[in-house]
Amino acid sequence: MTRWVDSRKGLCVICSKAPAIHVDHCHGTGRVRGVPCFNCNSAIGKLGDDPDAVRRAAAYLEGSPWKPTLVAPGVYRLPS
Repeated sequence: MTRWVDSRKGLCVICSKAPAIHVDHCHGTGRVRGVPCFNCNSAIGKLGDDPDAVRRAAAYLEGSPWKPTLVAPGVYRLPS
């Protein structure tokens, strides 16, 4: 664990601003992913540890909402 904190100079692996104080892990496998700050750890937890939810949040913040495309009646293509 200290290698993550040392390699980031003690800063969060996500925002690189706040102190890295929480050991984040995958709830399915138990594997440690990194050491984020309190706020970043809370944010990914509130988004359900779901990468797609994080992508949609980023698209929203960037002003390009994440939307499926209708390709046929009742059939949608999800953005990649």
